Amino acid sequence: MFKSRMEASAKRAGSNIVLALDLTSEDPGVLLRSALEVLDETHTYLCAVKINRHLVLPLGLSDGVKKILDRARDFSLPTIMDCKINDIGNTNLAIARSYFEAGFDAVIANPFVGWEDGLQPVFQLARQLDRGVITLVYMSHKAAWEGYGQTVYDSSNRRNRPQYLIFAEKAVSWEADGAVVGATYPEKIREVYEVLGNSVPIYSPGVGAQGGDIEAALKAGSRYLIVGRSIIRASKPGEAAKRVRDEANRFIG
Repeated sequence: MFKSRMEASAKRAGSNIVLALDLTSEDPGVLLRSALEVLDETHTYLCAVKINRHLVLPLGLSDGVKKILDRARDFSLPTIMDCKINDIGNTNLAIARSYFEAGFDAVIANPFVGWEDGLQPVFQLARQLDRGVITLVYMSHKAAWEGYGQTVYDSSNRRNRPQYLIFAEKAVSWEADGAVVGATYPEKIREVYEVLGNSVPIYSPGVGAQGGDIEAALKAGSRYLIVGRSIIRASKPGEAAKRVRDEANRFIG
């Protein structure tokens, strides 16, 4: 299971840091070299790597991104595709299959599309291939409240409830491999953790550049911290990754 691979990787590295390799460049050659160099410098301090469209669109899945995935595999690092799957089932299935066939170990998906003819095909494929699905519960940016923070009518109990708590319950019932809750909202992490317990680990982006606090996120219930700009934009990414890892390890019980 993907959850088990993440736990094993975190234990092996002594780290709960997932690197968001969100580099940008107008030159694909420079972009690929930069991504590989950052990975080479930081891998010792990581438990996984997350890739977004920053790399997929300019480099392509079968060429540049494959080289990055291969390098991550050389370092025994699980890889997560932050594609935020969010369409009808048939399209979602095609998206997930492409990323899994490219070599990704897990994908991130948006629960707004629901289960039947929504994310169910993605979960089924992931189970068949022994891959993972991480669902969004509350994102890290300032406008997250406009969607994930809405108060909505919950037909299961005929009450108005926060959307993100319903999404947390779906993460449990769907047996998701993880749930994303922004480190910028530790109070939301705490509420979501009360729903998830230890059954679904919380992944928290937003540490550093977006203002998320390591101590607050971990004490609220985050298991993994997704860190990007604070590391990849540093003059010495390896040293930055070590600082973040060491800081996080102070608060992991």
